[in-house]
Amino acid sequence: MAEAMTNALFRLDGRTAFVSGAAGHLGSVMARALCEAGAHVIVNGRDDSRLEDFERDLKRAGFSAERAAFDMGDFERVRAFFAKRERLDVLVNNAISMTPKPFAALEPEDFARTYASAVTAAFEAVRAALPALRRAVQAAGDASVVNIASMYAQVAPDKRIYARPEQASPFHYGPAKAGLAQLTRHLAAELGPEKIRVNALIPGPFPRPQVSADDPAFAERLAGRTMLGRLGQAGEIAGPLLFLASRAASYVTGASVAVDGGWVQW
Repeated sequence: MAEAMTNALFRLDGRTAFVSGAAGHLGSVMARALCEAGAHVIVNGRDDSRLEDFERDLKRAGFSAERAAFDMGDFERVRAFFAKRERLDVLVNNAISMTPKPFAALEPEDFARTYASAVTAAFEAVRAALPALRRAVQAAGDASVVNIASMYAQVAPDKRIYARPEQASPFHYGPAKAGLAQLTRHLAAELGPEKIRVNALIPGPFPRPQVSADDPAFAERLAGRTMLGRLGQAGEIAGPLLFLASRAASYVTGASVAVDGGWVQW
């Protein structure tokens, strides 16, 4: 009985979720996790063909899903899309647009573009979705926004890990994600009285499997920087996401939840 009650806390049956950057490495795992919890999931991205394949896979697995192909940086399109949604229970801001460049090659426009895609886009998405989020509160008692930040929102990259310049975290990435973490706190304070919770996930090293195959020494250095001594597996982002998205986190807002093997705690 207790186990059934606990499991029910993490269920999202009858709820609608939106995930930006949903066809990516972690985005696809998060979208699938929300589906498995019972939500109808809207998968967003810029590549409609890629989204169509992902939507098809989800539906074949018996899940409820639809795709919405547009750039989250196209704010007019974002506003038009969310204006048509009757209800939105969970909003996951995961997308970011960034061209990796070395220190000397960065231009102010690179910082502006990355900041806009991470921080401004998340703000515009929340503001555009607010009527639908409010209707979810009316129907179910609460709604949740989850912003996907990064360990480099909280700490600087350790240059000793990155043997080659192209491996290093770009300078315009961490500051943008730090802005997203701070936006999370501001939004939580603004929307808390309306029972809309706003939290951030702080992923640590979740490299694609190809990274370990191509450069085992680099993967070993990354793993050694965590307290657990290993890299994150993509599926390990699912549980923390479901916690923040569901009633299991009904008294959690304004938080930054690290999913990083202890990276930021050293």
